[in-house]
Amino acid sequence: MQIVLATRNQHKKQELVALLGGMDITIRTLDEFPDAPDVVEDGETCEANAMKKAVEIARYTGLPAVADDTGLEVDALGGRPGAFAARYAGEQASYEDNCRKLLNELQGVPTEKRGARFVTVAAIAFPAGQTLSAKGILEGVIAEEAVGSRGFGYDPVFFLPEYRQTLAQLSPDVKNRISHRARAFTQARTLLEQMMAERNSVGA
Repeated sequence: MQIVLATRNQHKKQELVALLGGMDITIRTLDEFPDAPDVVEDGETCEANAMKKAVEIARYTGLPAVADDTGLEVDALGGRPGAFAARYAGEQASYEDNCRKLLNELQGVPTEKRGARFVTVAAIAFPAGQTLSAKGILEGVIAEEAVGSRGFGYDPVFFLPEYRQTLAQLSPDVKNRISHRARAFTQARTLLEQMMAERNSVGA
């Protein structure tokens, strides 16, 4: 079985390959499909964005496609930036731009009110139209400054009290075990394995 990862983000690609590794599948990426469309993430929710990406890439490649979208919900900001986390500081914003805007908006907010959570939705779409999805959530606190260089996105400002570190300080092994994306893709992996088992039993 072949699947294609519906992302051109190299950091995300590395994480997803690690999370889906060891399965009896061939993982392909959009690097192999240079003319694949750039899917516009214009949904109001992570579910909508992830599913749109997966469906459009499955339709284009003729292969099962896996996509994800992650939002950051900050309590003190009424749940913002939510599904707009990747472009919080503007359409062409860098990771640093987004983190800077978030920290500026939270200046003076005490630690006990800086609660936040990452929400990742993993979507799987098949060329014939079938779709599956899974969700992973990671609770934490927005730090007062960016710390760490191992992650991407908001990882340097997302502090985990139980580890006393930000996501960007954790080793890849730990992050790929406990992160929001890991939790979503652990479920997605189970769904894929179940589907593969069903197909094998039918073909037996």
